[in-house]
Amino acid sequence: MDENQFYREVTMRICGSLEIDKALWNCLLYVKDIIPAEELIMTVYDPEAGTLDVVATATDRGGILRSDKVTMPLHLQRQLEEPAKFPRVRISNDVYSDEIMGRVAQRYQWPDSSIIVARLIVEDKFVGSFIVRANGTGRYKKEDADIWSLINEPAAIALANSKRYLELMKLKELLADDSKYFQKELRRGFSEEIVGAEFGLKDVMNQVLKVAPLTSPVLLFGETGTGKELIANAIHNFSPRNNGPLIKVNCGAIPETLIDSELFGHEKGAFTGALFQQRGRFERAHGGTIFLDEISELPLNAQVRLLRVIQEKEIERVGGTQSIKVDVRIISATNKDLKKLVEQNLFRDDLYYRLCVVPINIPPLRERKEDIPALVEYFMRQKSKEIGLNFIPGLVPGTMEKLIEYNWPGNVRELSNAIERAIIIHGNRPLSFEDIIGTPKDISVAEMVITNNVSQDDLTLKNIEIRHIKNALKIAGGKVEGRDGAAAILGINPATLRSRMRKLNIPFGKKAKAGYKV
Repeated sequence: MDENQFYREVTMRICGSLEIDKALWNCLLYVKDIIPAEELIMTVYDPEAGTLDVVATATDRGGILRSDKVTMPLHLQRQLEEPAKFPRVRISNDVYSDEIMGRVAQRYQWPDSSIIVARLIVEDKFVGSFIVRANGTGRYKKEDADIWSLINEPAAIALANSKRYLELMKLKELLADDSKYFQKELRRGFSEEIVGAEFGLKDVMNQVLKVAPLTSPVLLFGETGTGKELIANAIHNFSPRNNGPLIKVNCGAIPETLIDSELFGHEKGAFTGALFQQRGRFERAHGGTIFLDEISELPLNAQVRLLRVIQEKEIERVGGTQSIKVDVRIISATNKDLKKLVEQNLFRDDLYYRLCVVPINIPPLRERKEDIPALVEYFMRQKSKEIGLNFIPGLVPGTMEKLIEYNWPGNVRELSNAIERAIIIHGNRPLSFEDIIGTPKDISVAEMVITNNVSQDDLTLKNIEIRHIKNALKIAGGKVEGRDGAAAILGINPATLRSRMRKLNIPFGKKAKAGYKV
């Protein structure tokens, strides 16, 4: 045969497409008429992992992109890393007797086969192999190996071009994915003002400024609605990582079955519905900060994996086999007593001590009442703008004193919701907050029983919480989510409210709505 024509035809076919699977298939359609060929295989060597990775294969039925890693023992790794000591092209007329390719044959359960392996060398470095396989033993002769050796350079070029093309495509997907994610985060608003930084939150802000330049984990304590997310933002913004991402995770809002996928990502086909590879929150936070809100809600099995991330600084996607290094600072937050949860074996003690390197306690609003006037002014300005008013409403005389006296069990979030509700109800009239009633400070349990005509058993925290949630649902007409839903009235996340309702056996959804209509 004409060697120049063979070289020219194979070069055009294998370099004719950046998609290596299509290129291999086009090449096979020509090669099989020249030498025995049932399949073409392209591999690359990964010296860091010590694996021979199958990039693509092609048979009569077409080409297939692959990402299968075949682990090589140390003596074979040395053989792959010293290309000068071994022939560029070799015949193995019994693939299962070949030390290297025999492992690939076992992975794919090939029948007895013969192969010719062309080692692709670029700048004296082994980058991969281009292999032709034929069914049966003893199928190849020296003349076939000589012909196969002609296409070493074009195969190496095709492999290099394909690798760069795939890297660019992957980078493009990652950038599009990140862009979509961060646009969503930006719409949520990251640049909120910290009202009270000079007064009620002065001690907290001093701690923030001390810890921000470090990489140590921070655990934020505080009741619901005290502004833990705002403080996490401040730590990130004052840190050297402020140019990196700040990824927020509400551990109580993610179903237990999806927690691993959300935090650590998953590979395509890892489970039903995993149609694409997806990076988890930790991968997205690489080079920046991850904020784990409601950390006490994290299931025990996920706590084990989080501990490994903190210790090893690496993750593994669901369905994946490779460890991925991550450089992430962890800020976590809780409104519960984690030490009690540790004593009750509901939270791992080793994880608690890893997360609680720097604890910061955020005081409730009732302990920093000097901030209330500034907060009222800030929220009135913000909510008026959001609702579309072209002015900021005033307050009925004496209202500010009433707001300062009130204990605000829902903290800053309750104050924000109360102001929004008052603006909606009063329109352009001064705000009076008739629905804000202060809790008497000196009343005894016995007096509460007499006054409210309820038994002392009904005053347990559990029963009070059940009544409180049911009242909110009644006001909301059974709705949990939305601006006028029960979660908004209570000043908590809808997912958190549903979780509490499940634990307290309070019905919700379509079947329960009828019972809450007013």
